[in-house]
Amino acid sequence: MKQSEIKELSTADLQEKLGALKKNYTDLKMAHAISPLDNPMEIKSLRRTVARIATELTKRELQ
Repeated sequence: MKQSEIKELSTADLQEKLGALKKNYTDLKMAHAISPLDNPMEIKSLRRTVARIATELTKRELQ
């Protein structure tokens, strides 16, 4: 998810998406610990998307 797409979403949508992505990230990490994933770069991409959304939420809270 790109930063421009994140900015367009409402705060409620961002919080909902953040919860879903965090769960997905945890599931991927667990699956990778048990047996290697076909594409381990998914973990990196998902972690960065979670960080982008969290940053946008913090930015909105401070305004």
